[in-house]
Amino acid sequence: MQVVICSLNSQYIHSSLAPWCLRAGVVQYGDPALQVSVIEGTVNQDPVHVAAQIIAPKPALVGFCCYIWNITHVRELAGLVKQALPQVKIALGGPEVGYCANMVLQENPCVDFVLTGEGERSFALLCNTVLHQQPPMVAGVTYRQREQTVALPPEPLTEEPPSPYCDEYFSGLQGRITYLETSRGCPYACAYCLSARCGKLKFIPIERAKRELLLLANSGTKTVKLVDRTFNAHRNRAKELWRFIIDNYGSAIPSGVCFHFEIAGDLLDEESIAIIRSAPIGSMQFEVGIQSFHEPTLAYIRRKTDLNKLTHMVGQLLACGNVHVHIDLIAGLPLEDYLTFQKSVNQAYRLGAHMLQLGFLKLIHGAPMREDPCRYPCRFHVEPPYEVIETPWLTEAQLKELHLAEWAIDRLYNSGRFSRSLQLVLEQTKQPPYDLFFAFGKWVESPTGASLEKVAQAFYDFAQTLGVPADQLRDAMVCDWLESVKGGKLPQFLQVPDSRLKAFRSALRKNPTTAPHPNLPRGTALLYRPLQGVFVDYDQANPVTGKFTLHYVPVESEE
Repeated sequence: MQVVICSLNSQYIHSSLAPWCLRAGVVQYGDPALQVSVIEGTVNQDPVHVAAQIIAPKPALVGFCCYIWNITHVRELAGLVKQALPQVKIALGGPEVGYCANMVLQENPCVDFVLTGEGERSFALLCNTVLHQQPPMVAGVTYRQREQTVALPPEPLTEEPPSPYCDEYFSGLQGRITYLETSRGCPYACAYCLSARCGKLKFIPIERAKRELLLLANSGTKTVKLVDRTFNAHRNRAKELWRFIIDNYGSAIPSGVCFHFEIAGDLLDEESIAIIRSAPIGSMQFEVGIQSFHEPTLAYIRRKTDLNKLTHMVGQLLACGNVHVHIDLIAGLPLEDYLTFQKSVNQAYRLGAHMLQLGFLKLIHGAPMREDPCRYPCRFHVEPPYEVIETPWLTEAQLKELHLAEWAIDRLYNSGRFSRSLQLVLEQTKQPPYDLFFAFGKWVESPTGASLEKVAQAFYDFAQTLGVPADQLRDAMVCDWLESVKGGKLPQFLQVPDSRLKAFRSALRKNPTTAPHPNLPRGTALLYRPLQGVFVDYDQANPVTGKFTLHYVPVESEE
């Protein structure tokens, strides 16, 4: 019997781990007569094309992995598959359907089964029942029986889950981001999240984790993402795996591969920092979820965080200088009003992380915040991704203002393209960071979809309305552009006609100390406060910041 498992990723660069976990479960727990294949697509593909791939082997059962970013497309795909193969059985699983299984079956007649909980065994046993034409009496499966639905509670895996990594997985990877699971569950019980509902925190045996880490590192990928919800929940285990990466980097682990970890900042300690400090530059990156600096909010959503320690340890992490650090805030959480969230943004900005993600609360199925509207009242969109519209503490208008600030933060700060000019404007205007970001987002007429050059021009014009001297701003933006945009050609508004520039370029080409590689792509410009030349050789960017190195050369002024 043919079985197809399909997952739609948000972008081609991403791969998906879940369908391969299910495939491994079918191999381990399923009938030998089952022939299972995996199809990975993206939400940007023509659904008719993806449906044709699913239909081609004429499967008897198709399973879809469902998330907030793909559920709309999965519903359409399921309908197309059912239309082409009326006898096929369709099963949905994943966080987007597992906590609302009855509703999913009621609203989607083409869906036959919904799976809840860990899926390796339950999906395999469901395949067995379809193969042998038996009732789907499998733990974790919800199905229709006459006019009613039957929901059998899930049972957690008590043994080590089978490894998802097989020849077919690696042959289809083709350099995309790959994912590694070394633990399941989460030690926390945050009200907006599902991780704590995955059951008790369980760990993959550490020697297996090391073997799989090496497999993925040698797969041709440039990024291995650890999907553990709190990687350093077990400090000693985290330290051992970090040491393993460091000890093998450049030998068993190819240079240039980067490992991404989601961690709790306040669980770091001095030994962890010392280990991380010894890592090769660019070999690791860390995502630290802060969510809010408003302590009553953290307490209300049951997120246990020592903010003082977190702030200190994130500073220590950034001081290492060899790792990329990404921090998160969530707008729309209980008890956080417009003013307190602005303070959270300003505090987060002052940490100096490489990226500050300002996200918006999403009321996902199964999260306590959605299931207890009396304790957590808010209005949110009924369609995925279920983003908050209004809370008792934030009006709809204020949330729209936060979206403008979020756009500006993403373009000016997270892009890494405006480091010098952003710092200059903040110093000159003495504005809090949030105020500046919101003002710029509001000032730009149509913020969404603006190109990098249009954003740069807009920020240049905007900063001058605040009284920032044009010559200082121009020099800062020239440096920003040269060090972060490979190619070096300045936008028209930053170009200054000056005969000395030609002479400067000619002198560079003739000087062996400044032109060791004369055929290398290079960016050049003149700066005026003070007068000097600047050039960049676009050979190798900093692995942490993604920026190239600026070189400054004195230039004689014309009397």
